[in-house]
Parts: sequence; structure tokens; C-alpha cells
Amino acid sequence: MPLPPEEPQIHESAQGPRAAAASSRTAPTPRPVPGPRPMAPARPGRPGPVRPSAPAQRTPREQQTAAPGPVAASSRTAPQIQLIPASPEGALDAAEEAVDLLLDSGRAPGEVLLVTTGDPHPWAAHELSFGEGAYWAQHDAGDDVFYTQHDIAARATERPVVVVALNGGSDAVAVSALPLALAKAGTLLIVCGDPQRINAVLGAGV
Repeated sequence: MPLPPEEPQIHESAQGPRAAAASSRTAPTPRPVPGPRPMAPARPGRPGPVRPSAPAQRTPREQQTAAPGPVAASSRTAPQIQLIPASPEGALDAAEEAVDLLLDSGRAPGEVLLVTTGDPHPWAAHELSFGEGAYWAQHDAGDDVFYTQHDIAARATERPVVVVALNGGSDAVAVSALPLALAKAGTLLIVCGDPQRINAVLGAGV
């Protein structure tokens, strides 16, 4: 006699209690997404690591300083030359008028040097009467127009403007005085005298 088919048995211990437990468990609360962690404050007395910065690029001036090349010789700009025609008797008056115009145009008195080739300027003669020490002290102060003669003008320092009065002297004096005055002039040389003598010394077209 055939046996009736055996009915499958559901084990309570395998499914029943697990299902009940699953149904009684609450859904988990979603955890918030963590944000970026704040940096920990630096401990006192122990600074945190410092990231070294990239080396700065050297400027062309620094590169030139680091690797100097040959230095070109500086060329001195030739001063402008202005000619005021005058006779030997009127050259000093013309030179004084030129100085007055320079001062009226804004030149400081200490920027002007006046050189004579004949008789000295009355101011120079007066100051030299107190001795050469007092005379050159006025020059070294550099706060006023300085008047000197061609034979001692080499001691004078360079000034922006030099005014020359050809109020006498030989051609040899003019030959020595004008180049010296040109060397002492920084930006402007004014020559008061005979144009032919001046051109012969300094060159045509002056």
C-alpha cells in the first residue's frame, strides 16, 4: 500500500520566530553625512608645519646684479653753448645781465659761475682782499653766484651754468679760458665777447 506523500513541515524555529523578530525591528535612522573635519587648533608653543613657498623668480635687475657684465662707460652730455656778442669793454656788463636773466628765470644763485678773462669782477676783487681762505669759503658754501678769474678758475667746481666774460686778455687767454669753462659747465655755457674769437676757439657754428 503506497504511503501518502509526506507534507512538508515548516520548522518554527527556522522561520517563525525570525520573521516575528524582523517585523518587530524598527527601521534604522539614517546617519548624517559627515562634513569636513575642522582643523585642530595649533598647540601653543608648537607651530604646525609650514609649507615652503615656491622660490620667487628673479627680476632682470637681480639677474644683472648676480651676473654682472661689462659696464659701459657713461658719456657726459655736452652743455649747450650760448653766445652774446659784446666788445671787451662791454663783456662784463653783458655777463652780469645774463646772470640776472638766469636768476629771474628760476636759476638758484649757487648754480652759476662767472669767469672773467681780463680785470676781475668787483665782487671777486673785494672778497680776495680778505684772503684766499675767505674767498674760497664762499665758493665751497655754494649758496651764491661765484665770480672768479680764468687763471684760478681751475680750482672751482662744476656748476650747471658758467658765464664767461671776455673782457680782456690775449688770444692765448681765451684759448685756455673757454675750454676750461666748457668743462666746468654742467648744462649751459654763456660766452660774452667777440664772436670771431669765440668761434675760433670753440669751433664754427657756436
